[in-house]
Amino acid sequence: MTDVTRLAARTAKFSSIGVTMSSPATTARDPSRNGNEPGTPVEHFDVVVVGAGLSGIGAGVHLSTKCPTKSFVVLESREAIGGTWDLFRYPGIRSDSDMYTLGYSFKPWTEAKAIADGPSILNYVRETAAEHGIDERIRFNHRVTRVEWSTEEARWSVTAERNDTGEEVRLTCGFVLGCTGYYRYDEGYTPELPGIDGYGGRVVHPQHWPEDLDYDGKRVVVIGSGATAVTLVPAMAERAEHVTMLQRSPSYVISMPARDPIADFLRRVLPDRLAYPLARAKNVAMQSLFYRLSRRRPRLVRRLLRRGARQRLPEGYDVDTHFTPPYDPWDQRVCLVPDADLFQALGSGDASVVTDSIETFTENGIRLASGEELEAELVVTATGLNLVVAGGMEIVVDGRQFEIPEGVSYKGMMFGGVPNLVYVLGYTNASWTLKADLVLSYACRLLNHMDATGTSIAMPRDPGAEFETEPIIDLMAGYVLRSIDQLPKQGPETPWRLHQNYPRDIVMLKRGPVEDEWMQFSGAPRPAAVSA
Repeated sequence: MTDVTRLAARTAKFSSIGVTMSSPATTARDPSRNGNEPGTPVEHFDVVVVGAGLSGIGAGVHLSTKCPTKSFVVLESREAIGGTWDLFRYPGIRSDSDMYTLGYSFKPWTEAKAIADGPSILNYVRETAAEHGIDERIRFNHRVTRVEWSTEEARWSVTAERNDTGEEVRLTCGFVLGCTGYYRYDEGYTPELPGIDGYGGRVVHPQHWPEDLDYDGKRVVVIGSGATAVTLVPAMAERAEHVTMLQRSPSYVISMPARDPIADFLRRVLPDRLAYPLARAKNVAMQSLFYRLSRRRPRLVRRLLRRGARQRLPEGYDVDTHFTPPYDPWDQRVCLVPDADLFQALGSGDASVVTDSIETFTENGIRLASGEELEAELVVTATGLNLVVAGGMEIVVDGRQFEIPEGVSYKGMMFGGVPNLVYVLGYTNASWTLKADLVLSYACRLLNHMDATGTSIAMPRDPGAEFETEPIIDLMAGYVLRSIDQLPKQGPETPWRLHQNYPRDIVMLKRGPVEDEWMQFSGAPRPAAVSA
């Protein structure tokens, strides 16, 4: 092959993914490592996807299959695909949703366990990216810091900082898909811990688990009672001398089989392409039923959860103190444990639960308000996350800073007054990916509708003060309440209401029209004619 032929072939390849070609020198650079060098034209894409986690890879697949003519790039702040499932490395890391609903609608989950471990989920996400060529569209170490919209040009200017080199990179695009999750990746939440400076042991947060951490034969205290804590305790109890889960107040905990017997049966008698959607539909229905029952008959569900815990714990165990919260089910998330592993660890004596508050750390452990002292060579602060919307990036519309806490969410996926930007926010009462798939499918419908109508701008009209608003998430969990003033708002009714209802969202996002009284479509204004 001649040099000219090679150059032509490479130019065609780069053009297909939206890379601006200007010279052989530009062509020779790896597009996944591109920075804005002096004199280099700014690259333009039809769509920029922010984030290469579960949602971001899903976005790439939706775009490549439903909007095949659109050029796009995925900007990822870290060095790897996977988001949450690559970041978290603590013992026992797993999903707290079944993989028939946490998995993508377009890729059947074929592993044996429905409640899957973190490495299996990460492999699933990476496999999806490779199968659809999304991994070739990702630019790693690109942390998006600012997106700025120009109505005159009908495009976004996207600024990213290269974490590996410190360079600032600028791209332009017609549409932004925010797939950044909902929490800060650089730091977890740790409350004030009195006396911590005098503690002689080691303290770690699950969000940044050290690779060299050795807890074999040690006494461990895990502070917390949420999903991370109930995962860590049985996993660490297998190797530690003893693990104590120290909680200020209890959480609801429910056990489910790690394997789904109905899904296993369907997979034995049907091909995956049929078994998977049937198992998915069954589990969606079960999740929805449990949530609605919790809301309508909270006292009944409290009794059922309490009875389930009592049946799995030793006779005489103080379930009321350690597993009966003062709030109703689904005021906070209900913690899922596969095959009752937490209850088994407690029953064997390898782990225990203490419900009390911390008075102070001591040299050898933690002294509680009751006066009891817990000895600990290692303390794990499973105390939660720090929420952040849109990955913390600045959003500027025609020179005006858009303040997310003042924004009102349209269909749970756009902001009133902000054009051509869709963000993914999964369910709090069901699997994240159920909502992500619907949002991304809707975004593709929106893009195709704009092409069909010859418009370049889609913007939900800013409702202003037309109705009363409230926080977009109604959970009473600590990580939500701590960040409530940073979250956008929701209105009293559709399309400004986040219903947390999958069947209802199917009707609105997958089947419903993209045009309504609130959505404005337009083309880019033409520049004024210059008189002779």
